[in-house]
Order: sequence, then C-alpha cells, then structure tokens
Amino acid sequence: MSTTAENIQRQISENPILIYMKGSPQLPQCGFSAQTVQALMSCGERFAFVNVLDNPDIRAELPKIANWPTFPQLWVEGELVGGCDIVMEMHQNGELEKLVKDAAQRAGAAESGDNA
Repeated sequence: MSTTAENIQRQISENPILIYMKGSPQLPQCGFSAQTVQALMSCGERFAFVNVLDNPDIRAELPKIANWPTFPQLWVEGELVGGCDIVMEMHQNGELEKLVKDAAQRAGAAESGDNA
C-alpha cells in the first residue's frame, strides 16, 4: 500500500498536465476551481484532474508537499504552476496556452517514442 505522498508524486509524474481541484472539470465545486479549469480547457489540450473533495487524504497532504495552501493547484510537467490568480493571469497574457501546448506536445512526442 503506497502512502498519500507517494500517490501524489506518482500522479504528478505520470500526468504532464494535472489540476488538483474541488469537483470535476464538468462540475466544479468552487468558483476558483471553475475559473481555473475553464482557462485550462480553453487551451484545447487533454489534462488530468483529481477531485480533492473525494480524496481528503490528498486534500490534507498536498498543501504540505507543494508548499501551497489552497486549491486549485495546476501542475505542468512536474512543476507547480500555481492557483487560480496565477493561472488566470497567465491565461490573459497568453502564457498558459503556450505552457500547456508545449507540455502536451512534449508528452505526445515521448509517448510516440519520437525524440524530435
């Protein structure tokens, strides 16, 4: 049985674009998660999500690991991007789409075994 911290590390390493949020992309359970996931969806790439309301152990442990106290949390290629305010600012100035598309492209290249 793996620990919560190990599960979090595995989720972050296995998913190039990952959002920890309250609710799901189709049914966000908080306004900040709703705004963040909308910005992420507008980039047009696939991403993984974890509903922290369904995972109280992750909800308790992740802020300690990430050194970030709130949700949502967007992780791209193993790095914490930030929460709602940061993601929205990046979305408005075009940085988010570039970050997400670049990560998705690298993940696709890795999956196909192409080292371009």
